[in-house]
Amino acid sequence: QVQLVESGGGLVQAGGSLRLSCAASGRTFSDYNMGWFRQAPGKERLFVAAITWSGSNTYYADSVKGRFTISRDNAKNTMYLQMNSLKPEDTAVYYCAPARSSQKGWSDFGSSGQGTQVTVSS
Repeated sequence: QVQLVESGGGLVQAGGSLRLSCAASGRTFSDYNMGWFRQAPGKERLFVAAITWSGSNTYYADSVKGRFTISRDNAKNTMYLQMNSLKPEDTAVYYCAPARSSQKGWSDFGSSGQGTQVTVSS
């Protein structure tokens, strides 16, 4: 199983940018499709973006398409989420996790890290 640590969150004004990182250790990071998920207070965890094991394909929730970019560096066992044009509704704890696709869309499986808080002020 892969162990994950998210970082890079913080407080930013609307329209600003943040770059999240997800550092992996343990089992081979490149074995997994990976995803970013977020959870706002009192709400369920939602899919944000996913990237295939090789990095050749990326997928986004409609709410972040055109603003967020997911990427990975398998040599560094690290995944990233570049977030631009942030909105107050992007406020949540962001988690990285192995991800799988089904007819219902992308979902996380296995363990995620502790998450990193992103707060966007209006």
